[in-house]
Amino acid sequence: MDNVIAEYQKWKAHGESLRAQAKQAMEERFRELLTEAARISQEYQRDFGAGLKPPANVTAFRFKAAGGKTFKKGKAAAVAVKPVAAVVDPKVAALEKKLGLAKGKLEAAQAAGKPTKNLEDRIYEIEDEIRLAKEG
Repeated sequence: MDNVIAEYQKWKAHGESLRAQAKQAMEERFRELLTEAARISQEYQRDFGAGLKPPANVTAFRFKAAGGKTFKKGKAAAVAVKPVAAVVDPKVAALEKKLGLAKGKLEAAQAAGKPTKNLEDRIYEIEDEIRLAKEG
């Protein structure tokens, strides 16, 4: 009987060690994937002028664009780097605020499974207004 108990205690200790290692490995992999997703999203934004939409079941993927700064591999904190503030036209700032609100509404509609065509069109219009305001 003592032999069975001793074996069980060894197994339990080994299992807890594996559990801690697996937890650490999963957390590290999650951070790597999230950092890579943020980098890809930023590159897509720079190259194509629009943000990527996460899958409908992901509702909390947000980051601030790094404004041309590069990401360092392995640094999860680089995802939230804010660009250096430049002089911003008040009209552009107001439009960007509208854009943020519209994107929030779009995410909420996607999460609720509601139609999003009108919201997507409005976002496109606001982005176009911002582009025109920056050119002019």
